[in-house]
Amino acid sequence: MNEKELLLQAKLGDVLAFEKLIEQHQKIIFSIAYRIAGNQEDAADMTQEVLIKIFKNLKKFKEKSKFSTWVYRVATNTCLDEVKKHRNKVAYSLDAEFLTEEGSYLSEIPDTGITPEQAYQKKEVMNAVNVAISYLSDEHKKVIILRDIQGFSYQDIAEILKCSEGTVKSRISRARDQLKKILLQDRELFLEYFVK
Repeated sequence: MNEKELLLQAKLGDVLAFEKLIEQHQKIIFSIAYRIAGNQEDAADMTQEVLIKIFKNLKKFKEKSKFSTWVYRVATNTCLDEVKKHRNKVAYSLDAEFLTEEGSYLSEIPDTGITPEQAYQKKEVMNAVNVAISYLSDEHKKVIILRDIQGFSYQDIAEILKCSEGTVKSRISRARDQLKKILLQDRELFLEYFVK
């Protein structure tokens, strides 16, 4: 079945059609959730919330935009809503220890073939960027995640956020400026990164 047929069946309540329809979007939904939440546990919970919300509201999708655009709009808004609900929750580090039945382990950055010093510096920059993104307004957080992290085009972002491309470009510019200011507060570590 193609996407339109799956969509029709899913709107009629067919769970298997919904699973097939959403299958190709799950990784991006999780990635959006992870960037907003900052940790795997909350991202997994947010992803479930997004999938439930999409399933419950599928009949409201009017097919005026691409299905993927609607899905990513729901994902972004749902994840940001979840963050607002849990503002006082403790934040997790990207290098936190995870406990399992087999023991404990630390999350690691995959080997990229760079030196340990470069890997450490890259990790510090990534951590700082993730933290800095969390300080942005929801409006700026959305555009930075969609453009600079997920790689969506200006047109796609405009459709997802229901605004003009000019507005998207303006928000991205302001968000990047704000992000740079936040990161440059720790000049020693990040000056070299932004001078490149």
